[in-house]
Amino acid sequence: MELYAYHATWDEDDPHANFKAEVANYTVSDPLPTFENLSQATGIPVPCLIRYVLVKWAASGSEALLALPPIALEQIRQHIERAEAIGTGTARLQAYEALRQMIEWLQAPTP
Repeated sequence: MELYAYHATWDEDDPHANFKAEVANYTVSDPLPTFENLSQATGIPVPCLIRYVLVKWAASGSEALLALPPIALEQIRQHIERAEAIGTGTARLQAYEALRQMIEWLQAPTP
């Protein structure tokens, strides 16, 4: 499997716009040096570490339902804070949509 950066454009009203923007931002960096260093330090093969991270991330939605992890809670707080600072109905609707998408992701079925 080849790991490459996500470069795309999407419509402003795309229901997955926030997620696509995050993927585009986070895939700019090459994660392999981190995995290689961790592998060297722990003796765990790189493919096993990558699998671990993917499974842990995929399970994080279920874990977040039990107790919101700090990153999810911080993202929620930022959406609300930004909307309140702007103080417009449009900003509040945008925050609502971002929060709706986060909740939808948290409710996504896991295998």
